[in-house]
Amino acid sequence: MVTLKGENIYLRALEPEDLDFVYVIENDEQIWEMSSTQTPYSRFLIKQYLENSHKDIYEVKQLRLVICSNDHAALGLIDLFDFCPAHNRAGIGILIAEKENRGSGYGAEALQLVVNYGFTHLNLHQLYANISEDNIISIKLFENQGFNKVGVKKDWNLVKDTYKDEFLYQLIYVH
Repeated sequence: MVTLKGENIYLRALEPEDLDFVYVIENDEQIWEMSSTQTPYSRFLIKQYLENSHKDIYEVKQLRLVICSNDHAALGLIDLFDFCPAHNRAGIGILIAEKENRGSGYGAEALQLVVNYGFTHLNLHQLYANISEDNIISIKLFENQGFNKVGVKKDWNLVKDTYKDEFLYQLIYVH
C-alpha cells in the first residue's frame, strides 16, 4: 500500500514491530467503550492479527493503519471497517493513543487522509462513524471533517450500568 502522507503525519500499514503498541491500545480499559471490547487480548492473538494484517481490504473487509508523526513515532490507529464494495461504503474509527497528543490536529489530518483514500482509491460513496454521545472530542473531529449526524441509537451501549446513546455520522461523497 502506498504510504498516505500529510503535513505532520503519515499513515502506514501495520508491521510486526507494532505488537507492543497495539497490545497496549487493545488492553486499555479506558477505550474499551469505544471499541465494544469486553475482554483483554493476549500478545499471541495480537501477533496472529498482525501476521494477517497484510490481507486485502476486499478479503477481510477492514483496513487498519498506524498514524505516525514525521519523526516516525506511532501516535494512534485509524480503521476502515465493515467495508462493503457492493454498496460503496465503510465505517471509520480513529484513536490517538496518548491523551497529550489529542487535540493537536493529528486525528484531523489522519481522518482527512483516510477519507480521501476511501473516496479516491476505494471508490466509496459514503463513510460512517458510530460515536458515543459523550465523546465530544470525536463528535467535533468528525463534524469538522464534514460528517453529519444522521441518527441516534437510543440506549445503545451499556457502560458501567448506564445506557448511553450512540450517534451515527455519515459523510456522503458528492461528485
